[in-house]
Amino acid sequence: MNKIRYGIIGLGNMGNGHLAYFDKLENATLGALCDVDPGKRSWVQSRYPDVPMFSSHKELLTSGTCDAIIISVPHYDHMPIAADAFEKNIHVLCEKPLAVSVKAGREGIAAYENALKKNPNLKFGIMFNQRSNPLFQKVRELVRAGELGEISRITWLVTNWFRSWAYYASGGWRATWKGEGGGVLINQCPHNLDLIQWVVNGLVPNRVTAVGSVGKTHPIEVEDEISAILEYPNGAVGHFVTTTGEAPGTNRLEICGSRGKIVVEDGKVIFFRTRVDIQEFNRTTKEGFATPETWRIEMPIGRFPAFEHQVITQDFTNVVLKNKPNTDLLAPGPEGIFGLEIGNAIMMSGLTRTPVTLPVDGAKYDAFIDDMAKKYGGKKTLQTQSVQADMAASFQKV
Repeated sequence: MNKIRYGIIGLGNMGNGHLAYFDKLENATLGALCDVDPGKRSWVQSRYPDVPMFSSHKELLTSGTCDAIIISVPHYDHMPIAADAFEKNIHVLCEKPLAVSVKAGREGIAAYENALKKNPNLKFGIMFNQRSNPLFQKVRELVRAGELGEISRITWLVTNWFRSWAYYASGGWRATWKGEGGGVLINQCPHNLDLIQWVVNGLVPNRVTAVGSVGKTHPIEVEDEISAILEYPNGAVGHFVTTTGEAPGTNRLEICGSRGKIVVEDGKVIFFRTRVDIQEFNRTTKEGFATPETWRIEMPIGRFPAFEHQVITQDFTNVVLKNKPNTDLLAPGPEGIFGLEIGNAIMMSGLTRTPVTLPVDGAKYDAFIDDMAKKYGGKKTLQTQSVQADMAASFQKV
């Protein structure tokens, strides 16, 4: 195999986003396209007349046109489509989030593990494009090298996800429990929720306490604001604050350890490095108001990629062609469960106003989603607007 033939399933905003960079990939080609919406199929087909078009993912998977698929459909369909692909020995690169609930996510991972018994070469990746961001790669590099010492605090204030009413009106499934399974946490924040554990070498909380609001700044039926406190097994404390209703927003990540503090903000990684270990200094100094000598270091970072999604797809292509282990992927699919579980815990705690322990009980979380759908279903009052103009604009930018 010299080239990977990809099928893109879902031709909305994200599907068209993948199409925008596809001709820049090496050793990859478009094998097929798919969407259940006739209007989207017609619109995209006019630009790719030579690429086979399908109205259902099952037709595409049995067509023999693809070696791998990119899933870019509404969240609930991610793992069912992935499971169907695994049965056909087709590699899967799935858009975030992995699923809406940990139960569905775990089932998708189990389907992949079962498929590996028949085809050990099958690959499963997830579109965590922010893992290609040199800012977060640098933080992960510093933490893994032990430069920050023992982690004591992780705080992410990410309120620059402002979304207008028009955004939520761009699709009937958006901002609904039955269509999307949540709001800002499941739609905008999967990257942040993945990174908040990825950059600290897989450190995840074991308890979450949060406060959330449904439809605080938009006429929608899901949460658009959340503030959470995270407790970690090593005694560290975390904070995660997000909203789609604040402008101008802030995006600031702070990670504190026994050797200083890392701040990621405004395209920079600043390391406030203490000359000595702060815990040791705390124990041994004879001065009541002393603080350790600290060096402010602006860390050198790599070049920002033009298309972060392209980096993930190219990495996936390379791993498939060279038949490397799935764990060699920059974003292996099974790792999508970590951020998903943190998000589920924050969501359930925030809207029930009760602490949640991890690992999250999948059955309880599904019951919680059902309760939210019954309580708030139908409260989204926005008229659905066409996204065709947005799709056209995405092509014009390329």
